[in-house]
Amino acid sequence: MNKIIKGGFLAGHRTYIISGIGIVSAITAYLVGDADIFGALQTIFTLGGIYFLRKSVNNESEKEQTCKSPKNSKTKTAA
Repeated sequence: MNKIIKGGFLAGHRTYIISGIGIVSAITAYLVGDADIFGALQTIFTLGGIYFLRKSVNNESEKEQTCKSPKNSKTKTAA
């Protein structure tokens, strides 16, 4: 149950999935005639921005984690 609550194998990917579904629905709404081109483009650019914003935040946090991890250095003892 805890795995389901935390997202399971989709944990951390929900933003990407929601953005992708939103972009597909905006394109579909335009093709069906429910939205004009300006509304569809506004939705696509907004969801695309959210997608890339999330991706840049993840990349920055990964860089910080690799910088903070201790290097594999061996100290020499004075003999």
